Amino acid sequence: MKRDVIQIGRFGTRYLAESAQVGGAFAVLEHTLQPGVMGMPPHRRTREDALSYVLEGTLTVWEEGATRTFRPGEVVAKRRGRWHSFWNAGQERVRFLEVISPPPFASYFRDLGTILAEPGPPNWAALGELAARYGLEMDFAIEEALAAEHGVQLG
Repeated sequence: MKRDVIQIGRFGTRYLAESAQVGGAFAVLEHTLQPGVMGMPPHRRTREDALSYVLEGTLTVWEEGATRTFRPGEVVAKRRGRWHSFWNAGQERVRFLEVISPPPFASYFRDLGTILAEPGPPNWAALGELAARYGLEMDFAIEEALAAEHGVQLG
């Protein structure tokens, strides 16, 4: 079976198990973040829960004002409806598994990669439609503050 890999700047996603393979229960992805990279702006999902299991490096997670770090072997729950973001503030790559349930949100990364691969500046209308389609809200004002405070930047 071919496993898709989506690279958006210095943030990578590899599809390990998708909805059809697991009876529609969940999806499993592997994400990588290079040093200094924020994976996504602060956001909240309205339909999905996710668990992240750190394989290597140190993953920093911000959730509704609290910042915590997670090391290999540790798990962080990212529940629907809660504002959160994540980044790599370290000097080495971060690699983590993400289990998403229900699984449709896993396709977001493919769709985002397609939009961002278009030549020219980002298509903000298409990005807004993508977020709405997946029930995703983002807060770029908080992203700017977190990026400045922690010395990281998007993808």
